[in-house]
Amino acid sequence: MAALAIEATGLQKRFGDVHAVRGLDLQVKSGEVFGLLGPNGAGKTTSLEMLEGLVQPDAGEIRILGLDWRKQGAAIRNRIGVQFQSTQLDDKVKVREALEMFGCYYAKSRKPADLLRLLQLEDKAEVYQSKLSGGQRQRLALGLALVNEPELVFLDEPTTGLDPQARQGLWDLVRQLKSEGRTVLLTTHYMDEAEALCDRIGIMDHGQILQLGTPRELIASLNQPSYAEIEFQGSVPNVQPFAERLGMHVEVKAQHWAVPLTDPKRDLQQLLSCVEALDLPMQQLHVRRASLEDVFLQRTGRSLRD
Repeated sequence: MAALAIEATGLQKRFGDVHAVRGLDLQVKSGEVFGLLGPNGAGKTTSLEMLEGLVQPDAGEIRILGLDWRKQGAAIRNRIGVQFQSTQLDDKVKVREALEMFGCYYAKSRKPADLLRLLQLEDKAEVYQSKLSGGQRQRLALGLALVNEPELVFLDEPTTGLDPQARQGLWDLVRQLKSEGRTVLLTTHYMDEAEALCDRIGIMDHGQILQLGTPRELIASLNQPSYAEIEFQGSVPNVQPFAERLGMHVEVKAQHWAVPLTDPKRDLQQLLSCVEALDLPMQQLHVRRASLEDVFLQRTGRSLRD
């Protein structure tokens, strides 16, 4: 069995009347990219902050790289890296200066020139960080988390707000970290990102892990290999008569319905018969493979970005 980079048992955290985390158990293996997914208010951020040592849990135990946060916090901080969504750097700090400044906090740090090369920011070394594009700022934020050569890296929604090209650049950096043997724990609002990067995923809601596995295992757990998506002309009709007549669960999305298909040929014939019988204004129908989004909707009852 692979060594554990993170081992959390029975974590709980309250903020007044809000029970943000309810007995969280989590194990992350050394060398893997682990994704923590959950809708807003699921407890992801609080869980991440407890694992990073920024918030003290009300109950439970945390071991990071085999060390106890309560007793060996200083040793842990030297071995982990944390990328924050906002670095709060002064506008007049240059890229190279930021890397040098953060490196001063550690007895051992990576050379700024090496980080600039890794981040593909060599031509921005003497540029004020406030003048960087969104993607460049995110790369700098990741670089600041890597100055101490961490064994474990925490990334909190690292590509939020980035254009597709900038997102792909961050994905390449995460893959580079994995190839170097580092462990990565990330949160994300993008299902395609989780499926592309993560070895395993934990789906979280109401302060607990609801399901955990590889992307393939999670999708296979649906026992629904494919879905039919029905788009309509104009507004989406009331789904209840259709669902009752079809005898299947129907997921209602913004502009269409999604119907799980156990036996595609049989189920599609039945579906089309129901559409015709109810005279529904169907504009388009297509069949797609089941996805992580379907798993997430089934487990939480809401989309990842809710």
